[in-house]
Amino acid sequence: MRAIVTVIGKDKPGIISRVSAALADNNVNIEDISQTIVQGNFTMIMLCDLSNSKLNLIELKNVLIELGEKIGVSIHVQHEDIFNAMHKI
Repeated sequence: MRAIVTVIGKDKPGIISRVSAALADNNVNIEDISQTIVQGNFTMIMLCDLSNSKLNLIELKNVLIELGEKIGVSIHVQHEDIFNAMHKI
């Protein structure tokens, strides 16, 4: 199963490192990643594979929401199919 992970917040050192480490610690593979900073605002979107993780989507979402609260960013996790359906034109 694949999920889309988005991270938004004020830019500060360590955001990519902390989010990537949390995913790696839970055996989640980042298949694609894009990040940018616009006038001090950090945005990142990742396509992640949860196939080898012991966590299900809800458990991963909770881990990342808690991490986001600790580091001062908003982290959203969504199943890839739902994300794609919401963004079809």
